[in-house]
Amino acid sequence: MSRRNDRYNDSYDRYDKYDDGYGADGYDDRYDDGYGNAGYDDGYGTDGGYQDGYDDDRYDSVSGGRYADDDEYEYSGRYDEPCDDRYDDRYDDDYDSRYDDGYDDGYRRRASVKSRRSGTARKSARRSGSGKNSRKKIILFIVEAAVLVLVIGILYAVTQLSKVGKVNLQDAKIEQNVSEEAKESAESGAMKGYRNIAFFGVDSTRGELNKNTRSDSIIICSINQETGKVKLVSVYRDTYLNIGNDVYNKCNAAYAQGGPEQAINMLNENLDLNITDFVTIGFGGLTDVINALGGIQINVEEDEISHLNNYQSTMAQELGMKYTEVTQPGLQTLDGLQATAYCRIRYTRGWDYKRAARQRAVIYATVAKAKQANASQLTEIMNSAFKEIYTSMDVSDMVKDVSNIANYTVETEDSIDTMQNGFPQENLRIQANLGGAKGDCVVPETLSENVKWLHQFLFDDSAYNVSDKVDQYSKAIESDTAGAQAEQMTDADHA
Repeated sequence: MSRRNDRYNDSYDRYDKYDDGYGADGYDDRYDDGYGNAGYDDGYGTDGGYQDGYDDDRYDSVSGGRYADDDEYEYSGRYDEPCDDRYDDRYDDDYDSRYDDGYDDGYRRRASVKSRRSGTARKSARRSGSGKNSRKKIILFIVEAAVLVLVIGILYAVTQLSKVGKVNLQDAKIEQNVSEEAKESAESGAMKGYRNIAFFGVDSTRGELNKNTRSDSIIICSINQETGKVKLVSVYRDTYLNIGNDVYNKCNAAYAQGGPEQAINMLNENLDLNITDFVTIGFGGLTDVINALGGIQINVEEDEISHLNNYQSTMAQELGMKYTEVTQPGLQTLDGLQATAYCRIRYTRGWDYKRAARQRAVIYATVAKAKQANASQLTEIMNSAFKEIYTSMDVSDMVKDVSNIANYTVETEDSIDTMQNGFPQENLRIQANLGGAKGDCVVPETLSENVKWLHQFLFDDSAYNVSDKVDQYSKAIESDTAGAQAEQMTDADHA
């Protein structure tokens, strides 16, 4: 009887290596990321002409956008592997899956066959099994961490996509309004290798970015994809053009009537361009972007200070923000609200022409600052812009452009006072009151000559011949404005 007991005890001892005290390890990892964004109340008044005071340009919408994405990741894994090493007379070679705590079947079979090894061999086997188990735990941890990072990345991308006002333009309708001359130039001529994008800055009493609001700012951005050189041209918002269906009016009315699609068609038809993408941003978004950069360097002139402060005072009240007055002229760092107010000024010498130049100056300074930004700042810039953008571009393309901003060179003007990057050109335009609802307009003296200048400036094409469509529009504008008298503007007109 005692010998049987000794054998039993020896056998029992051989199996006690499984009694390692694996208790219940509870891993309760909760990743609770809440992406919350403050509401942005953007309001911009529209103006059809030049009225006195600030009411025509009031930033007075109470429209609010609240972007709050509460993304909660809950990952809970519980490894509760009770190990029962009680072996009685009924013990057999079958292993219940409850004892599967990381030892593979091969190891168990080897342990069973070699159960009569010496105590030294058993200890060696234990050390081997323990090493394998540790490696498996490390591999499992790495895999889980990688999966978690991937999930977070995907969810983050989704939250950013949801913030962007993405619109799919009807390419066929845009393509049919691009002239054959422009298509030929883009395929094999001077425009080949250029990417042209329309930038719209809008004023809206309800914070709308898609339509029902005139585009306060219209800028053509032309990128030479081979050299990385970028040129900007402002199309003055009151320019008298064919806005669609042979209706002639101020060109900023195209966006109000048909949104970005009609505005793009207007630019392509009147200027012989091949624009297919656009970006529309509210001035609240511009404020956020500049703040994310820590401000930009702008040279403020003495006669601009009072108007700058008046604009930012009104904007701050509507946005629920604090503002800091600009007290002296000269080169200085302006925060987002100050810089946005600066590019809205048109009540000084130069009027709306100089306001467009200020807008370009703010873009130049913003790009220059962004080229010095680190990855964290660029991410914040994109997050800020995404909340205030309406565009035809994919988010991935915008991210790529921002990430590669150091490779772009924006060709700036010699001086803000020269205002040379505007359409129509100073020597090829007049400002005249056309009466009725049209009011004060910027009239191209000949649209054809202005379009030739534009292609020379953007694409270095000095031999460009305008399309028959542009020639037709040019003659129609001359006929409509034949009796118009050029106005001699003075400071009193915008006091």
